[in-house]
Amino acid sequence: MYHLRVEAEFSAAHFLSHYHGKCENLHGHNYKIRLWVSGKELNEGGMLIDFSLLKKTLSEVISTLDHSNLNDMEVFQNDPSAERIAHYIFNEVREKLLLHETPGLVLEAVDVFENKDCMARYTPSHILHSPQAR
Repeated sequence: MYHLRVEAEFSAAHFLSHYHGKCENLHGHNYKIRLWVSGKELNEGGMLIDFSLLKKTLSEVISTLDHSNLNDMEVFQNDPSAERIAHYIFNEVREKLLLHETPGLVLEAVDVFENKDCMARYTPSHILHSPQAR
């Protein structure tokens, strides 16, 4: 099994409506995102998938979040926690990667770091294979 990871960053503001403490106030983070994929077979060029395609896909998704107030996005239901951000990025990346139909590619996880000490990871409850996965 081969495992690949790419990283990207974005900055955004948010507050947590159902949290009682300092995070219920508007504040910002410089988020670091890690995207994990895996697969059993390499393409004819000896790669699972091109790193640049993964990075481009992740960048496209997080560009919608960058320099925004995440609370303005309905998908987060006014509580844009790191967990919800990870889930959102996972789903958006998954949809974009399915368009590329890379045989056997599995989107495994998305990590969202609010800072160097705090990270949330989203992984699906079942394996999501790309079309033609083996």
